[in-house]
Amino acid sequence: MFVLMIIVFIIGYTFIALEHPLKINKSATSLVLGILMWSMFIMGDPSNYPVYKSFLNHQESHPDVAFNTWIVHDFLLQRLGEIAEILFFLLGAMTIVEIIDGHHGFRLITDRIKSTNKSRLLWIVSILTFFMSAVLDNLTTSIIIITLLRVIIPNPRDRWPFAAMVILAANAGGAWSPIGDVTTIMLWIGEKVSAGTIITQTFLPSLVSLFVPLLILTPLMKGNIRQPLKSNREELDLGITKNQTRFVFFFGVSVLLFVPLFKTITHLPPYLGMLGGLGLMWLMTDLMHKNKPGVLYAQLSAVGALKRVDISTIFFFLGILMAVAAMQTCGQLLTLSEVLETIPLEEPSKYYFIVSIIGVLSAIVDNVPLVAGTMGMYDFPMNHYFWNFLVYAAGTGGSILIIGSAAGVAVMSMEKMDFIWYLKRISGLALTGYAAGCLVYILQQSFLV
Repeated sequence: MFVLMIIVFIIGYTFIALEHPLKINKSATSLVLGILMWSMFIMGDPSNYPVYKSFLNHQESHPDVAFNTWIVHDFLLQRLGEIAEILFFLLGAMTIVEIIDGHHGFRLITDRIKSTNKSRLLWIVSILTFFMSAVLDNLTTSIIIITLLRVIIPNPRDRWPFAAMVILAANAGGAWSPIGDVTTIMLWIGEKVSAGTIITQTFLPSLVSLFVPLLILTPLMKGNIRQPLKSNREELDLGITKNQTRFVFFFGVSVLLFVPLFKTITHLPPYLGMLGGLGLMWLMTDLMHKNKPGVLYAQLSAVGALKRVDISTIFFFLGILMAVAAMQTCGQLLTLSEVLETIPLEEPSKYYFIVSIIGVLSAIVDNVPLVAGTMGMYDFPMNHYFWNFLVYAAGTGGSILIIGSAAGVAVMSMEKMDFIWYLKRISGLALTGYAAGCLVYILQQSFLV
């Protein structure tokens, strides 16, 4: 079963990667994969697993406990609890963002963009995306900015260079914030890195990974866009005032920014701060709109926001993280880490090389299972340079291919962007920026040491 589990995981992940041509939702595949991996693990011969030695030691003091019972109570429940922390954090954050968006809160930022010069607009959109994704997340920010670009630039092919830079900027911005990307959330909640360390050690490399492609692409963006910004969106009259929009926006952003501070002050898990913030927003919006008709209340309330949250994404993370947790418990990840230790390089060069490769792989393989697997392979202390470098690499490496990140897939779907066009025009820029950011991080560490 030990080897068979690896084969099944590779097959399952292939189905996930081929979601669009196969027309099979990746959430369904990941759920089946997660349960199948644990079932195979529990039905195999335990004496072939590295974890069996720990079971024999445990059995000396608890002779009546069976292997299956021990795995369920000592490992499965623990792994599920760790995964639940991530999922509840994401669910709370996604709902808060939907509440803000339901009140058109993000227009306070996006409607201020007036420039029609292509190169200037490219920088404005990229920098705005970079900082917005650090507060929200890279997927949500990409959707918001692409919606804005559709108003500014009517021609889809004219939008593609801007949309491509949105992908790079969103991934780079999400990498330096503890709440900007799923992988940073995983490492932060897993107490591999602290919020302050993520920001101080990965901000500069992330910024460089964006600025290098921007500097290369800017001279090619000549002239003005064909049509100036104008709002022509037809929307439901929600009956909300500008002051209410401003209040919901600033209160929601404040809640998101308060979560790292909540963890620092209380030493409680971040998901509690996020859920507490959601509860406050829920209460505020209910009081604000309690007298509105049913249709408007459904649009503006937290209940309506929950209906708009992409729950299938939550189930995808649940399934894939459960599958990785099964291999972590069974011992495949430990075996892989032992193989990687044989790379003929000295520390820290060995680990810089390993993390750099993981970042490149995240352009092909989803960064969530890559990071989850890496967390199960290594046991470095909190804020070790390995973890901080992994934050940067996993977050920005996915930009190398358009299918390498959630932001890239969303933009590809919204803009019908061609994979080959991105590969020819943008992948080289993204790889150059990624490599420059890696170099900056390594140099930065040499000065810190």
